[in-house]
Amino acid sequence: MKQVIFILSLCIGLNFATAQNLPDNPDPGKCYVKCITKDEFTEVEETLQVYPAYTTLEVVPATYKTVDEQVLVKEASKKYSYVPATYETVEVPYIKKEGRTDLSIIPASFGSDSRNFEIYPKTSGWEYKQLEECNSANKEDCVAACYVEYPAQFRDVSLTTLAKDAASSGVPIDQQNATYKKRVIKTPARMEEITVPAEYATIKKQVLDQPATTRSNTVPARYETVTRTVLSKKGGITVWEEIDCELLNATPLPIFYDLASARLTSASKRIIDETLLPILNGSQVNIELMSHTDSRGNDDYNMSLSQQRANSVVNYLVSKGVSRSRLSAKGYGESRLVNRCSNGVDCSENEHQRNRRTEFRVLNN
Repeated sequence: MKQVIFILSLCIGLNFATAQNLPDNPDPGKCYVKCITKDEFTEVEETLQVYPAYTTLEVVPATYKTVDEQVLVKEASKKYSYVPATYETVEVPYIKKEGRTDLSIIPASFGSDSRNFEIYPKTSGWEYKQLEECNSANKEDCVAACYVEYPAQFRDVSLTTLAKDAASSGVPIDQQNATYKKRVIKTPARMEEITVPAEYATIKKQVLDQPATTRSNTVPARYETVTRTVLSKKGGITVWEEIDCELLNATPLPIFYDLASARLTSASKRIIDETLLPILNGSQVNIELMSHTDSRGNDDYNMSLSQQRANSVVNYLVSKGVSRSRLSAKGYGESRLVNRCSNGVDCSENEHQRNRRTEFRVLNN
């Protein structure tokens, strides 16, 4: 897991040039911060009446007696009876599937034939023939010229002829008939009028015999002993707290956060315990926590992340017993970079790390 290192530095928010009522007899080389003393309180116990004495009333319910009475429970009336319609079932014919004509394919038919082709024409010409018995020393005397004729050459070729081309014929398909059942009104619905006689009943009725009354009871008061905090010594007196002058300079501390997280690690909490708690527990000063991010990431996200990290340090100090009124948290996002590594600038991880820091400063009350 990649970790983000923050640097914790201290700034003393004092302007000594305009300070009033400086501390008496200051030591050379010492630094002081002006604080206002807090109110002091003590706890006292006090017995309080937490519930007054009062009177309760108990109701004595009324008593009744039962009498019989005949009452009309249903008036005479007329009602209408609905006689539903009657139906009969008939069959209605319909064409379930229309007829059609399918097409049947008659393929083409072929015949055979042959044809005699002249493959080489008739030729003629002179040919020279060497005479066998020729005693002449001149060879040309031994040659005879003959005029020769050669007949033409022919060849029979088999042929396929189209006897009848492909065609189609129609095949009629009959339609399919069916019937469905349909209910038709045989006699229509009607209303019949019926007279309904009145109805009576005998009821038992309870009538008041004795009205309700009340009885009173007294409930004593209740007391509790409470502990309350009272002001024993008024604060508001300005005092000067001596501060180590070395804390005026930024002090880098290895506070680690997980990437994109404001959760404090155990190592970071140990640094806070060793650095901030002694200052807060040994004096009455107030401290402001200021957190920053590097320039990478969305500006609004970095501002929110820096505020969350400052709040994490404040919440941890409160969990260690420090009053929240002595602490304030402020996130600055990437608005206070300590080097050139702004948006779009190519920087090393170590350069970006210098900007990922948390600072604190002692406040002048």
